Amino acid sequence: MSDSSTQTRSFTILLVEDSPVQQALTRRALEDSSLDADLHVVEDGVSALQYLNREGEFADEGASPRPDIILLDLNMPRMDGHEFLDRLKSNEKLAQIPVTVLTTSTADSDVTASYARGANAFVTKPAEYDKFVDLLNALGQFWAHFVKTPPATSN
Repeated sequence: MSDSSTQTRSFTILLVEDSPVQQALTRRALEDSSLDADLHVVEDGVSALQYLNREGEFADEGASPRPDIILLDLNMPRMDGHEFLDRLKSNEKLAQIPVTVLTTSTADSDVTASYARGANAFVTKPAEYDKFVDLLNALGQFWAHFVKTPPATSN
């Protein structure tokens, strides 16, 4: 049997989340997980697009590496998660970045709208911290070890 499941690689996560409490919880859960992940956090869809397009405060490539996965909240100011998905998936350079909607919502309408807009997964945040750590481990293992994504397209 191959030991590829035990091999690790660092990967970059972009968390799009407006709640400082949820940002801190996600950061702590990643630290408590077995993942080797580089977490970058922005507060809303507008900032996420600036990050991904390397605009404004994110102009330096070192400050805004292309994420391997985006963890996206839905309910945010300025630009919510659904509008962000619309814009991301309509951008040829960015459309192939995998997006997991990570939200407290359990509404069927949010699930349907997220997938219709190109989300790769829709996950409801568990209330228990240990289950949240387990969830991040599972997502990280899946995206870092089992999924092959296309290379980034150049400008």
